[in-house]
Amino acid sequence: VQLQASGGGLVQAGGSLRLSCAASGRTFSNYAMGWFRRAPGKEREFVAVIGSSGRTIYYVDFAKGRFTISRDNAENTGYLQMNSLKPEDTAVYYCAADRTLRTDRNYAYWGQGTLVTVSS
Repeated sequence: VQLQASGGGLVQAGGSLRLSCAASGRTFSNYAMGWFRRAPGKEREFVAVIGSSGRTIYYVDFAKGRFTISRDNAENTGYLQMNSLKPEDTAVYYCAADRTLRTDRNYAYWGQGTLVTVSS
């Protein structure tokens, strides 16, 4: 699976962004899709995951209530809607895909990342 993340940018604190992850090459609906982020000076961390059918979803605590993960298998695209953004959300965000729904970093396929910068 080839993944292309997009939608990052500069936003003020309290604002919103929607990240997209376009998939190609294999049947997207066979794969769980996760979002991760890496803030400056920190390790890549899990944000959210959605199962192949969209029925199963997990969020890390800091994402609960602010971020929403979704997918459109007909469009081979996944999304991460981020609301009430904070400066500490500043990071490069990555999408990833794997046949197994997982919250660790051992995904088989990764996108290139999209930068989100939240100004105070």
